[in-house]
Amino acid sequence: MLKRGDSGVGFMLASALISALNGALTKILSEDISALEIVFFRNFIGVFIILYALKHTPPKLTSGKFHLLFSRGLFGFMAMILFFYTISVIPLGEAITLNKTSPFFVTILAFFLLREHLSLRTAFALVIGFLGVVFIVKPFAMEFSFTHILGLIGGFFAAAAYTTIKKIKDMYDSRVIVLSFVGVGTLLPALLFFVAPYVTVPEKFSFLFPEFIVPATLKVWLLIALMALISTLSQWLLTKAYSAKNLSVIGVISYTNIPFAIGFGWLLGDTFPDRLTFVGIALIIIGGILVSRK
Repeated sequence: MLKRGDSGVGFMLASALISALNGALTKILSEDISALEIVFFRNFIGVFIILYALKHTPPKLTSGKFHLLFSRGLFGFMAMILFFYTISVIPLGEAITLNKTSPFFVTILAFFLLREHLSLRTAFALVIGFLGVVFIVKPFAMEFSFTHILGLIGGFFAAAAYTTIKKIKDMYDSRVIVLSFVGVGTLLPALLFFVAPYVTVPEKFSFLFPEFIVPATLKVWLLIALMALISTLSQWLLTKAYSAKNLSVIGVISYTNIPFAIGFGWLLGDTFPDRLTFVGIALIIIGGILVSRK
């Protein structure tokens, strides 16, 4: 029988693989529907999956901290829409790597908001990690894009979501935590679709207010259903992994979704990462591992 820490490693490894596969499905779907629609359908179906699971086995942990549940859902939605949009525009491996900057933001938030000690080693790890971002984004070359910045912001919101999970994991059943994520991730896109015809926004942010178009082919509906199923499974595995005790090991294992994503992206026609991008990915992984060890 696996110890709790060992089971956390297994949960995270499975979540990393499924997350990369989910990214590949998102890239395929982005050719037919908007990133916001992908978020909406993925979460809408996920709501019913989680409700069925809760009906089958009622939750044991219930608390009254509903604002924390909503915060987890809001942060998760922001992370997801930015992540899905970057996947549709830049190579899959780069999008997932930028999203994996979340441990750096967790450390920074803990320093400024929770007054946690920031050691010299941790500061060095942060420098390494963000230097890796520079190699990927290449701000001094023509390859710089606003989408890369959105990918970083998505990493920040992912950090906020993970931090919230850690705070409420002993208050709520993991399925209830995932339900807050998919629930908010369904209601907010629906609201954005409703107001889209009445607002005008800069082109860079138009992906948040697209026109809602009902998918017209069976292929798209089947891909949506598959993505919703495996995404919900990935979120449950992720929640279980971050609820484990040995977070340093869990953080390291989470980076396995980067090579998974590079492989899936290459199969879908993404250009293979150049040397500078590979250096950036390696620096982010090294910096993330050093932060996780803390």
